[in-house]
Amino acid sequence: MPQMGYDMVEGTIVRWILSEGDEVKRGDPVAEIETDKAVVEMESTANGLLRKILAKEGETVPVGHLIGIIGNADEDIDELGADTSGSEAGEESTSEPEKDESKSEAASKATEPKKEDKSDTTRIKASPVAKKLADEKGIDLANINGTGPGGRITREDVLSFEESGETAPSSSSEPTEQAASAGKVQLSRMRQGIARATSQSKNGTPHFYITISIDMTKSMALRGEINQQLEGAERVSVNDMVMKAAVMGLMKHSGLNASYQGEQLETYSHVNLGMAIATDDGLMVPAIVNAQNKSLSEMAIASKDLAQRAAEGRLRQEEYTGTFSTSNLGMFGVDEFSAIILPPQAATLAISAVKKQPVVDENDNIVIRQMMNVTLSIDHRVSDGVESSQFLAEVKRILENPGLLLLT
Repeated sequence: MPQMGYDMVEGTIVRWILSEGDEVKRGDPVAEIETDKAVVEMESTANGLLRKILAKEGETVPVGHLIGIIGNADEDIDELGADTSGSEAGEESTSEPEKDESKSEAASKATEPKKEDKSDTTRIKASPVAKKLADEKGIDLANINGTGPGGRITREDVLSFEESGETAPSSSSEPTEQAASAGKVQLSRMRQGIARATSQSKNGTPHFYITISIDMTKSMALRGEINQQLEGAERVSVNDMVMKAAVMGLMKHSGLNASYQGEQLETYSHVNLGMAIATDDGLMVPAIVNAQNKSLSEMAIASKDLAQRAAEGRLRQEEYTGTFSTSNLGMFGVDEFSAIILPPQAATLAISAVKKQPVVDENDNIVIRQMMNVTLSIDHRVSDGVESSQFLAEVKRILENPGLLLLT
């Protein structure tokens, strides 16, 4: 079971894409894994045959435990064990063994038969898309019979249930009001993951913050000109422009495109740009992979595609490996805020609203300009104020001279 996300501790096998005996190449999708954030395709890390499937569809398995074996046709695999629950092979395959009793507890849970609790929708097997759709339509998942693997509820099951004209007890407004008045709401798996990750980051990472004000007047004008010539997904947002500028800044100041690894720092030659995306279940930060190779219009297409697939629960494994992140609350009119760093990243950029403001120009005249504040949160173990300020100054220089955005 791969670790797809810093705080992932277990995953559920939704579907095996391949069957035992199928040929597989490195990078081919092998199975669909559900994390606390989305359903992700797990890719093969080797060439060969899928010799044996050890974890069945619907099983929840701790990170690092053996779920299948890929090897050559004549390779002896008997010694690799036959299940995921604490086998010697499973223990050896764990890249970072758990250091407490939660591992053995999670392992025992993975091998125990699943018991559905109809009163707790967080334990009902349903795809993220099905959960979101049911929530939007006020349908209680406990009343739906799943037709997916292992009785999993799919999007089609929810739509069929709606078309049948049946109603769920929880679809009325009364239970919602009762839950609100009680003052307690059951956290979803994603909310629990967010709570765990942010607590670890804020308590364990020494944050410091730098804010800079950027004159976006020229960038807004250029954006308008570009979008007059483009349609659909190619249309550029303010967020796309800031992300592109951030990537260009990171290529020049790579010390922020890094992670703290105990006694050393790991820096990256590529930029997997994380983008905070709000979903109905909570916040996700998937990454635009190799963002340093994308033009401004390609960045716009990639960001929209990433947001759509995140909402639908269709992210790829490599999109959980961000090296730097951005978070934008400008669409809500926020003037300034600070974001929490997503470990093991070293920094994140908080983007606020573009607003018209009176500004004193170089000739001491008061003029109206379109201004925006951005705040950089930095891991002080990785970088200091000088380098971080230089990065922000570069982002400012690019956005105030937006023709630079079109050069790469």
